[in-house]
Amino acid sequence: MNIASLIETLTTSHFMGQSAMMWVGFVAIVVLLLAIDLGLLNRKDQIISAKKSLIFAGGYAVLACLFGVWLWGQMGEDHGVDYFTAYLIEISLSLDNLFVMSVVLSYFAVPRNYQHRVLFWGIIGVLVMRALMIGFGSILIETFDWMLLVFAGFLVITGIKMLFMDDEEDGLENSGLVKFFMKHLRFTKEIDGHRFFIQRINPTTQKMVSYATPLFMALICIEFLDVLFALDSVPAVFAITHEPFVVYTSNIFAILGLRSMYFAMSAVLERFKYMKYALSIILVFIGLKVIYGHFFEKIPPFYSLAITVTLLVSGVVFSLIKTKAEEKAGKAE
Repeated sequence: MNIASLIETLTTSHFMGQSAMMWVGFVAIVVLLLAIDLGLLNRKDQIISAKKSLIFAGGYAVLACLFGVWLWGQMGEDHGVDYFTAYLIEISLSLDNLFVMSVVLSYFAVPRNYQHRVLFWGIIGVLVMRALMIGFGSILIETFDWMLLVFAGFLVITGIKMLFMDDEEDGLENSGLVKFFMKHLRFTKEIDGHRFFIQRINPTTQKMVSYATPLFMALICIEFLDVLFALDSVPAVFAITHEPFVVYTSNIFAILGLRSMYFAMSAVLERFKYMKYALSIILVFIGLKVIYGHFFEKIPPFYSLAITVTLLVSGVVFSLIKTKAEEKAGKAE
């Protein structure tokens, strides 16, 4: 098959509601961005400065917006607005994910100059796992009309739980996930460059075997925790739009930007700890919007976007003011 025939096949073939060419093109863009990231811009193990982190995050945000404008032109206004709404919601709901990444990397004592490599390879896993989750979610919604109401109810319950959730976090050493991996994987606390596995002699068998380094332990924990976080964010985006292409692309662009922002945000995450109140209201709003649209009429996408942006901005302002006041009170004591 020559190139012209291949392009024609991709253009005429459809996968999950869109042409195969759009899916292949998007994946190719992401792979190119990742290749440039690790192969060119961050080829050497180095500590990512806050300035560089913000530049990368800003670059991904610009690309995400440009892609959204292109998608708007290709798929229409409603899908375009849904994309930007889903993008903002995914970024907001993933802020807690940044905090968890920080805890995991600190717990396994991953040096700062190797942290970018761990987060980079984590994105590869996210590309695959989010695709599987979104594909499965699409099949459920297409097969069972009432499944979207289940998602909506889940979002309302999650939002209410988040509103009254205790801020205190258990130590990572008490995590069942960490205990499971430590029990079932051969691992060492030794760090050997940026390797995920090293060869060492097993003291019992006296044979050379592979041991997982702290970098791999951190990577696999972050990957599985991302799946848990996706149980909130993916249903939230499906409540915005049923279009798998919009759901997947908004998810991936948000994750690319957030992981690039990690090194700038890790030092100031505490300033956003009250964002949970805005996020909880957003989840409840999205869930109730779906229920209302199912029984009465659909709320226009622009209204959803406007309400989401208003809640997010209000949450950011409230959190910054509240934490600033607490900081002043702490200094005064």
